[in-house]
Amino acid sequence: MKWHLNISCFFALLIFIIITGCGNHSSQQLSRAAPGEKGFSSEKLDTLAAFLKKSDASSMLLLVDGAVIFEWGNTRKKHLIHSMRKCLLNSLIGIAVSDGKIDTSQTLRELDIQDIGPRLSEYELNARVADLLKSRSGVYHNAAAVSQGMLKEMPVRDSYPPGKHYYYNNWDFNTLGAILEQQTGKSIYELFYTQIAQPLGMRDYKGKYTTINGESKEFVAMPKTDGFYQFEKSKSKYPAYHFRMSSRDLALYGQLYLNNGKWNGRQIIPKTWIEASTRPYSVYNKKCHLAYGMLWRIRLTEDNKLRAFFHTGVGIHMLAVYPEEKMVLVHRVDTENEYHYNGNNIYRMLDLVFDAKLK
Repeated sequence: MKWHLNISCFFALLIFIIITGCGNHSSQQLSRAAPGEKGFSSEKLDTLAAFLKKSDASSMLLLVDGAVIFEWGNTRKKHLIHSMRKCLLNSLIGIAVSDGKIDTSQTLRELDIQDIGPRLSEYELNARVADLLKSRSGVYHNAAAVSQGMLKEMPVRDSYPPGKHYYYNNWDFNTLGAILEQQTGKSIYELFYTQIAQPLGMRDYKGKYTTINGESKEFVAMPKTDGFYQFEKSKSKYPAYHFRMSSRDLALYGQLYLNNGKWNGRQIIPKTWIEASTRPYSVYNKKCHLAYGMLWRIRLTEDNKLRAFFHTGVGIHMLAVYPEEKMVLVHRVDTENEYHYNGNNIYRMLDLVFDAKLK
């Protein structure tokens, strides 16, 4: 009798473990649909696949109505996302604002933000969190992870007042990460894991992170963790915060934004925050109808309506959300190893995607 009781208890415990282990944070299974069901040509998507192979891409995903209609390459392999890190920060800032932990009207002075010499001027300390989000802070201090091209375009210190001029500014982005951590008391990687990755059921991002000295002579290769802070302390006290993610996990993130911040009935990011973030505050390329919102790039129609919002990494990684088409696009290249991907190929890739739409 005791033996039967122990067996019953064992199976009851096993069932409890299975049930509790498969709760709200279980891995999300992406549904699939035939391209034709979602208005795309299978034959033309085959042409896209051939182009991706020829162009030295690593992986690509297309979701329409939340279903995978095209998957190419190893979509579970994690790569550095480079500048796409900024659109990941957008969700965390939005949640912190909603929770009352960040006030976007606060200034750098009020938040006690300062940097190494030459220190921020009284003029620069007037910049608000809202200005940093739009990359319009007017703070032209050196920063970690700044390319030569960015340095070349950087205005002179104190040449523009806060909020008046757009310049794609890593100082703004890095400092926003520091403000988020200061106001929440948690690391950006921990916040992304608990607030985004777990609720969405991301399979590959686990939130492990480390720190590197980007100026060290011993620095040879990027660490393989999901995230790492890159310090360059001769330039700024604020590190760049890098992420390594799979195409699949990025697609889930894009779908969250396509859903206006809602996932499985739960409002994770306020809809009003997403609407404010994907509004064009600075048109930086009139010919191509490109603008910057808050930590997202915006593609406008010819009559200035929202066409898409997206972010790129080194010009060849891409996460894009097309609300009208109900589509999420993820495109990746293995930029941590030698690659031969031509930057112009991303435009050809986009042409092939939209050419595959059935008329």
